[in-house]
Amino acid sequence: MAGFYHPLWLLGLLTLPVLWYYYQYSLKKRKQSAMAFSRVAILKTALGDSKKSKRPMNLFILALLALGLLFVGLADPHIPLEQTKEGVNVVLVIDDSGSMQATDYQPTRLEAAKSAAKQLINSLDPKDYCGIVVFESGATTAAYLSPDKDGVIGKLENIEAKNGQTALGDGLSLGIDMADSIPNRKKVVVLLSDGVSNAGVISPEEAEQFAEDSGIQVFTVGMGSTEPVVLGYDWFGNPQYAQLDEDTLKEIAENTGGKYFRSVNGQTLSDIYSNLNSEIKREKEETSIGWVFIVLSIISMFAEIYFRYGARRIIQ
Repeated sequence: MAGFYHPLWLLGLLTLPVLWYYYQYSLKKRKQSAMAFSRVAILKTALGDSKKSKRPMNLFILALLALGLLFVGLADPHIPLEQTKEGVNVVLVIDDSGSMQATDYQPTRLEAAKSAAKQLINSLDPKDYCGIVVFESGATTAAYLSPDKDGVIGKLENIEAKNGQTALGDGLSLGIDMADSIPNRKKVVVLLSDGVSNAGVISPEEAEQFAEDSGIQVFTVGMGSTEPVVLGYDWFGNPQYAQLDEDTLKEIAENTGGKYFRSVNGQTLSDIYSNLNSEIKREKEETSIGWVFIVLSIISMFAEIYFRYGARRIIQ
């Protein structure tokens, strides 16, 4: 929202009508004094040439304009502009539990997720920071928040699938904590999971509340094929299927101001991550424009000096 950082300086504008009144009053007194003289030449000298009578007023208006612009500049006005100075903290939270070894995505779900994540990292703005958190039975940092995109991609490529369960709440909360580690920036978490939260010490609901309290936007990506995918068999020979908890991912995205995406194959996952950067709304920051008014004030003062004492000066 537009406004002023030091609005008390605007009180100086109240002096402008006072000065204008004093100027008009002085002119009136001057004319009255001139009328006291009987000689016409003296009267003309006091009143001035009618063709030039507007020039002193114009010069005075220039002086008032310079003073008014100076007061506005000192009040330091600001307007919201697209945030390019600070950038965005983007944290990728990636599920690397046992189900991510499924081969319905080529070559595996995890490798497809890494490839898609790389596209997102490469599409981020130069001043954006990126970090990576992975989770299975617990959560850990794979790449700390950094502007070095190549370094983050190098850490991304080293991520390997684990055999643990899915601690979705732990992963999300660690991602939120990382996103919030560098203040005064827009903060976004991109959470990818293909399973149901069944491990960890923090529930998805608690992590979601943590995101809301921290003002962090969470985009969620649900990964899974349209057909059931067998991950293995239990001791009795019964197939174990990969399950996706879409309801939880949708709720997290909706309550944090993000958006939920469903990936059904490698191509849709790639498309989702390719377009995610455009979904991140850059915050508008309050940018000072007080210097503009100060520069205009200086220009007005130089103009007044030039017209008064320069080539077209008024002979007093």
